[in-house]
This record gives sequence, C-alpha cells and structure tokens, in this order.
Amino acid sequence: MRIPHVLQTLRPLIPGVYLPAFLMFFGVGMLTPTLPLFAAELGVNYTLVTLAVAVTGLGTLLWNVPAGLLQARWSEHRSAIVGLLAVAAATLAMGFTRDYALVVVFRALAGIGMATWTISRMSHLVAAVPQHHRGRAMSLFGGIMRISLFPSPAIGGALAELVSYEACFLVAGLFAAVGVLPMLLMRNRVERPLGSVPARHVAPSSLWAVLREHWRDLATAGTGHVLASAVRAGRQVIIPIYGAFVLGLDAAEIGVVVSASAAIDMTLFPVAGYVMDRYGRKFTNVPSMFMLGASMAVLPLAQDFVGLIVVGLFAGVANGWGSGAMLTLGSDLAPRESPGPFLGVWQFMGNTGMTGGPLIVGVVADAAGLDLAPFYLAAAGFASGLIFLFLVRETHRVREKPAAASA
Repeated sequence: MRIPHVLQTLRPLIPGVYLPAFLMFFGVGMLTPTLPLFAAELGVNYTLVTLAVAVTGLGTLLWNVPAGLLQARWSEHRSAIVGLLAVAAATLAMGFTRDYALVVVFRALAGIGMATWTISRMSHLVAAVPQHHRGRAMSLFGGIMRISLFPSPAIGGALAELVSYEACFLVAGLFAAVGVLPMLLMRNRVERPLGSVPARHVAPSSLWAVLREHWRDLATAGTGHVLASAVRAGRQVIIPIYGAFVLGLDAAEIGVVVSASAAIDMTLFPVAGYVMDRYGRKFTNVPSMFMLGASMAVLPLAQDFVGLIVVGLFAGVANGWGSGAMLTLGSDLAPRESPGPFLGVWQFMGNTGMTGGPLIVGVVADAAGLDLAPFYLAAAGFASGLIFLFLVRETHRVREKPAAASA
C-alpha cells in the first residue's frame, strides 16, 4: 500500500519539477568541459577563465536570499518559469557572442535564474509533498541532478569538438527552454498538508524576520549545511588534483576515477530517500558526513591509480548516502506558510560552503602543501556530522497509526 501512495504523491511533480530539473541540469552539464576552454579561446588569462566559470555560482550565491524574498511575493509557478527562462535565454545568448564581458554577464544571469528556479521548486515541494514522503521527493530531486550531470559533459565536449562551442551553448540553452514547456502547460494545483496556509494568504517575511525567528536552526543546522557543502564541493577538486600532482596520473585515469565515483553516487538516491522517510533524517546526513570525512582522511594513503579509485568509490558512496539530505532538512525546517525566505537563506549558506570548499583546498595546498589539504576537508566532514548528530533535532515526524492505516 505504501509504494503506490508514494508514487501517487510524486507523479504529479514530474512535469513541474523533475522533468524541467533533468533538462536544465543536462544543459548545465554540457558547459562543464566547454565553458573554460571557450573562455580561454577568447584570449584572456587563467584568472579570467576561472572567473567565467565561477560567476554562475557567485550569481546563485548572491541571489539566493533575494530570490527567497521574491518567492514570498510571487507565485511558485511564476518564479519557476521566470527563473528557467532566464537560464535558457542566458545560455542561448552565449551562442551569439565572443565578447568576454558579455559571457560573464550571461553566466551571472544564468546563476540568478538557477537560484530563482531552485528555491521556487523547493517551496513547491514543501507545499505539495507530505512530510513523511519528503525525503524520497527531495532525494529524487537530487538524484535527477546527479543523473543528468553524468553523461552531459561528454556530450557537450563532443559537440564542441565536432561542431563548435557556439553549437554546444545553443543546444544547452534549448534543453533549458524545453524544460519551460511542461510548466507552461500545467498549473500548480497543490494539495497542501492539513493545517498549512496557502502562501498567498500570508504576509511576506522579511530577511530580518527569518533570522530572528529561525536563528537557532540557522546557527546549528545551517552551520552543518555550510560544512557539508564545503566538503562535498572540495572533494570534487582535491581528488583530481591529488591524482594529477601527487600520484602522477594522466587525464584519462583521473576521468575514470571521477566517473566511477559519480556512477556509484547517483545510484544511491532511492535508498537515501527511503531511509530518510522510514527511519529519520539523521540516518542519512550523519553517516554521510562521517564517511565523507573519512574518505578525505584516507586520501593520502592512496599510492596509485587503484588506490585512488577505492577512495573515489568510498567518497561516492558517502555522498550518495546523503542524496537530498540537505534539501530535505531545509524543507523540514522551513515554515509551511511562507517557506521561500527561509529557503533563500538556507541555500545561501549551502552555496557559501560550495564556494568555500574548493578555496580551502587551494589555500591550504599553496600554504602548507597538497598533502595536508584533504585533512582540512576531513575535519569539515567530521564537524558537520557531529553538529547534525548532537545539535540538530530530528525533523522527521513518524505518522500516527490511524493516518497510516487510512493511507
């Protein structure tokens, strides 16, 4: 009886959440190998090349809070369409310019659109999905992102090589544009959980009100979120760099390691979602962070290609076990009546960690040597796990027996 009920909850989310997510992130993944090469071809230095890549994340980071506040004034449906249209338009525009300044502007606009779209979809999931199914809904959301980002870099690189960079950008933009179509053809008619109030009947929350009312959750769970995002993003940098500059592996060998880690990572989201909903959120986020910390701590023990694959697989299992964990925790902590502003702050904290994780690797490697950088990420993982274990309350509420029986 439970499985059909879960599918009944998730099926209506396909056209408005899951299908657009797959199409958008597929297009984003196509730019992963091509954007830095395209920027370098424009004749700028390495700093400006990395800026062209990083400005998307910076735009997302800085727009998270405004997007959350905007969510309290716009409908979730309108915010999602506007955000995805911004991503599509900015990516398509890349196919018609070779001006570096415009490239940076378009990538920043894409980051703003991604922030607007993501927070609108998270707000929609808070309203549309009962709390006892939220773990599976959020883990599926994160799993779709992982699946779409797995083949798309290779496809984007091949298209750029066989045709042109501009063709790659146009196709990537079309993927995002196609994602808008099912959203234009449907309306967000949401069965809200009992006791919740439609967002349009609630006065918009200010940033100060969010910080004042939820400071404890943001100080504890938010700090854990920052550290978790830092070690997750940092591992994607440290493993390839360590393999190249410490173990002397070539690009093909490192690609195998990264692909193997990603492959096992993206297969675990159904298990993670089930565990979150069946046993509680701590059963995923705590083990995930401890395992991620341990994978970084043992990275210096890798002596060759096989050793690095083992570490990469371990890190993939650790990250996959936490699929959707931060999305679910943030959704649980967000107020039902007006979740957008809180989710904006929550996403801002997560993106801060994602930006800071790779920076930690670079700063420590330059100052103390590449061999020590994994231990800083390990410390972030262990600290995050301890915070979630001891300082963050369990947000999963077990369903009452009558309700379970009637379902």
